[in-house]
Amino acid sequence: MEFLKVSSKSSPSSVAGAIAGMIKDGVPVEIQSVGAGAVNQAVKAIAIARGFLSPVGIEIVCAPSFADININGENRTAIRFTVEPRYLRGTKKADLGEDAKFDWAAYGANFS
Repeated sequence: MEFLKVSSKSSPSSVAGAIAGMIKDGVPVEIQSVGAGAVNQAVKAIAIARGFLSPVGIEIVCAPSFADININGENRTAIRFTVEPRYLRGTKKADLGEDAKFDWAAYGANFS
């Protein structure tokens, strides 16, 4: 699986835009960061992405996990964030506007 790799120098707004775009397109989002600064930028990006998506009726949830990785022959521990949509109660697809075009049913959304 591909990861959005976030470093301590990553722009949270740019990463947030990528997260929001992927969620809107129905693409699973996995973020990987190594180090306190990188984790900080990733968490800020997730919070900003939530602000981008909430107005179109999409809330997101985040599940962090640890991963052992190898960087230049050195073993490191990364923190990975899985970001997924969570739909608000009472949200109707028609209320979400033209910006929210992706496969809602793939995420278990029921707009009846």
